[in-house]
This record gives sequence, C-alpha cells and structure tokens, in this order.
Amino acid sequence: MKEKILDFSSAKKGDILLPIAVVFLSLIGIVFIYSASNYSANSTYKDPFYFVKKQAIGIALGIVALIFTSNLNLNVLKKLNVPIAIICIILLLLVFVPGIGVENYGARRWIGFGGFTLQPSEIAKFSLILFSACYVSKHPNKLKTFIGIMPILAYGLTLCLLIILEPNMSITVCVVLLMITLLFVGGMRIKHLIILIVPTFLVGVFLIISAPYRLDRLAAFLNPWSSPKGEGYQLIQSLYALGSGGWFGVGLFNSRQKFAFLPFSESDFILSVIGEEIGFVGLFFFFLLLGFIIYRGLKIASNAEDIFSFVLAVGITMIFGIQTVINALVVTGSIPPTGLPLPLVSSGNTSIIIFMAEMGLLYNISKRRKLTF
Repeated sequence: MKEKILDFSSAKKGDILLPIAVVFLSLIGIVFIYSASNYSANSTYKDPFYFVKKQAIGIALGIVALIFTSNLNLNVLKKLNVPIAIICIILLLLVFVPGIGVENYGARRWIGFGGFTLQPSEIAKFSLILFSACYVSKHPNKLKTFIGIMPILAYGLTLCLLIILEPNMSITVCVVLLMITLLFVGGMRIKHLIILIVPTFLVGVFLIISAPYRLDRLAAFLNPWSSPKGEGYQLIQSLYALGSGGWFGVGLFNSRQKFAFLPFSESDFILSVIGEEIGFVGLFFFFLLLGFIIYRGLKIASNAEDIFSFVLAVGITMIFGIQTVINALVVTGSIPPTGLPLPLVSSGNTSIIIFMAEMGLLYNISKRRKLTF
C-alpha cells in the first residue's frame, strides 16, 4: 500500500509552545527588519518597506511549510533522504553556472530564476541532518567504528567543499560544527572525535591564511581600530550600536546606526540594531525567547520515539543554536566577523522558510513522543 505523504493519525497534541514561539520570534524579526532597513531601503529602492515585504512573503511561505512538515509522514521523509541529498549537491553546483548563479559582493551563494533567488547552502544544512538521521537509524552501531562514520563524513565534507568554494566560510563552519555534533550524538567515540577535530582545526587555519580577505578580517577582529574605515569598520559600528543601547535602549525605531553607518543592518548585523533599540534588558528577554526554542527542541529530542526522530530533532535544534551563538559572538566582537544570519530574525527568505519547515518537523516529532512533558 502506498504511504500517505501527510499523516494526521497522531491523536496526541504536540509541543504547541514551540510553533507559537517560532512565529512570535519571526514577527519580532520583521519589526526590527523594518526599523533596521527603512532608511537604506528607501534610499536604494525608493520603498521603505522593501525588505519588510520580502520578509513577509518569506514568513507566509514559512508558516505554510511549518504546517506542512508538522503533518508530514516521517517515513516518507526517510525515503526522500537520498533524492534530497542529490538535489542539494546539484543546487550547490548550479551556483557556479553562469546565468544561473547570482554573484553579490564577490561571492556566488545564490541561484536565480527571474526575480526569485535561492540559497542552496541553507538547504544543505537540513540535508546533512536528514542524511545523518537516516544513516544512524539504519546502522545504529556503525558510528562506533571509524569506518562507520565515513558516509556521514564524506557527505558532510562534500557539502563543505562546495560551500567554501562560493566562498562562504561562515556556513562552512556551521556545517562542520553540525556534522561533528551529529556524529557525536549518533554514537561516535571520543577518540574518533579528537581525530577529526585536529585536522579540522588545521584546515581552518589554512583557509584563513590562504585568503587575504580572511586575514584582514582576523586582523580587524584583533584590533578593529587599526582599520576603522576598512575591515574594522563594520565591527566598530556594531559596537557603537550595542554601546549606545545601554541598559534600556534608545527606543524602538530610534536606532542611529541604521542610517547608512552599519552595513547589513537588516540581515547579518540586525542583532546590533536590536541591542541599540531595546538595550541590555531587552536583549536579555530576547535571548530568553531564543533559548526557550532551543530548550524545547532538546526536550523534544530527549523524548523522541526512535533514533531517527532523536537525531533529526537534535540536528535541527543544534543548527538553530549554532547559528544563534555565532551571530551573537560576531556582532559583539567575540570572534572574527563573518556573514551569518540570525535564525528567524534576519532578512532572508530561504533561511526563514527552511528554519520554519524544520521547526514544523520538531513539532511533528513532539506529537509522537514516548513521554509526556
């Protein structure tokens, strides 16, 4: 008998607080996208709501995706594992095809069809999670051997290679951290983890020293004021924004750094504008909401009904957490600057649609939990 794509058979109620928090966070995001982008959008596109309109479309499609994946038959998802992996690699390759790949700021990270653009690296992260969850569920004991981790390692490194060629160092770092996390929760031994971490660190050092612009970013991180109008400019403006916010902020829509001072204020550095407008106290509650989503995701994973659902839930939760932490560290100058959106908040349709679809899967898993919580 052919399996149904959608499964409404579960009578259990899922963790409804998760999708509520996700939608609430995305709505907060669109408010701050307007605040951060209205000046630059009006100057560039003659429409202060340009980025807001795009994000609203992304949120609407994301909610549809969330509802769909909330009721998706997980057995069907398992069967789509290999096709999704192949499609993902094809999409990453299309980035380099003239006329299809879209170049911005010297990087080819998107594919475009008419007025529609897609960032394949966002899909790649989910593809790795799904691939790993399926592999671990089929071979639960194989990851205890070094040979057994090779399929996940090979697929993950293939994605990393294609993404770093764009170039996109930030997403590559996320994929590497995600891959190590998935291998670890899948049962990889500590000694094998150490064996992987050492060459990963060495490759990271090589990638930094092999590209002059990455060395410049590292220098700007160590001392941004040595190049206040060059590589250090963005970090300095970010710190100005956060410093201006103080305890309670300058007030909603009252950011000064958004007036063409802080580049990418609606995307990679939106957290700086948020901190400027709502201050330290506001950021505390903002991060409580982000932390709540991560907590619910890990709780759902701990109560998953099988190993596939467990690894899938951990992977989705961890990539959300990894990107959140890295974005926060970048805008505060705690790690070298790199372009990475804040999940569900930064402007970017591919990112928000994929994250909402993943959160729908988390809710789906919560409906099939083995325990109540």
